[in-house]
Amino acid sequence: MKTSTRKSPLALAVLSLLIEESMHPYRMQQIMKEREMHAVINIKHRTSIYQTIDRLKRDEAIVIKEKKQEEGKPELTVYQITEKGRSLAHSWIKEMMALPREEFPEFPAALAFIMLLTPEQAADLLDERKSVLEQELEKIKQRILKAEQLGVPRVSLLETEFQQVTLKAEIDWVASIVFELRKGSLYWSEEWLRKILEQMQSHTDNNKHKGV
Repeated sequence: MKTSTRKSPLALAVLSLLIEESMHPYRMQQIMKEREMHAVINIKHRTSIYQTIDRLKRDEAIVIKEKKQEEGKPELTVYQITEKGRSLAHSWIKEMMALPREEFPEFPAALAFIMLLTPEQAADLLDERKSVLEQELEKIKQRILKAEQLGVPRVSLLETEFQQVTLKAEIDWVASIVFELRKGSLYWSEEWLRKILEQMQSHTDNNKHKGV
């Protein structure tokens, strides 16, 4: 019984590399590091690459081309893409580009419960986040500059360019919230929260009585 291959950024990366040429997992990992794919794909754990390759092989998206054995070195399995894998890569790219995916990152979840902190604590933590984001933005700027100096075409830098734009937008937004918190125009307290919760409960109860 054939199963639908699970889509993931790492699986797409493996398929895309194999479209370029047949290669073994170690070479895939090397290229991912050289191209700094870690910025957009979670490749921290080598086991994740092997697990992804096993899944793609099971689903007939890739096959073993050959096995290489060099003296004094472990055997290397070279993989090549199949027509199914090539078709999957193209359909995944189209889907990922056209359809926003519902994701659940940690930062918005923390913002949903920011009122458990004091405004002062929230301002300090957001200011700390802004500093980290600014450091990351500077790294991205340097990465783009270096790539441009090497003559890398812009089309190969679009994912990095997107990161730069989204990071800048987040930095600007976080900075505006920090400013409002420290100015006092954005404020809450335990007493204020209790009143808001009571008002919300009262509104809910009234709607129930009205049959809303």
